[in-house]
Amino acid sequence: MQARLNAKEESPEGMRALGTLHGFIHRCGLDQNLLELVKLRASQINGCAHCIDMHAKELRASGETEQRIYLLNAWRESPQYTPREQAALAWTEAITLIPTSHVPDEVYEAARKEFSGPELVNLTLAIVAINGANRINIAFRTTPGSHVLAGR
Repeated sequence: MQARLNAKEESPEGMRALGTLHGFIHRCGLDQNLLELVKLRASQINGCAHCIDMHAKELRASGETEQRIYLLNAWRESPQYTPREQAALAWTEAITLIPTSHVPDEVYEAARKEFSGPELVNLTLAIVAINGANRINIAFRTTPGSHVLAGR
């Protein structure tokens, strides 16, 4: 696969704006491993190889187990995930697949049991941000494997 263009070079201001949203999400108070699981799951659904590689690396670096990374696309059948993580993953899938799901009430109710109002808004912003990043990286064929962990 050949990269089409570098979005950061072509629209630095636009990509900085998206980066600002990602920065807010990083500081919003939600658990970083939970956010990385959400980002990886959305990226799996969207088929974004660059982001799958990136978020799997981030999870490994933070100490996440290989088993939980490998089982993520089958999280419903695995006892590896907490009720809070399950609610976040169901919310992620519903938001990512919004044209077909329209975010069912039962998914919302499960998420509200696990997340406060501000937390759920911030989780939703994280899902919006990763779906945006997936679409940019897929559209412009960002090379998978190019993500380097910060400070390493």
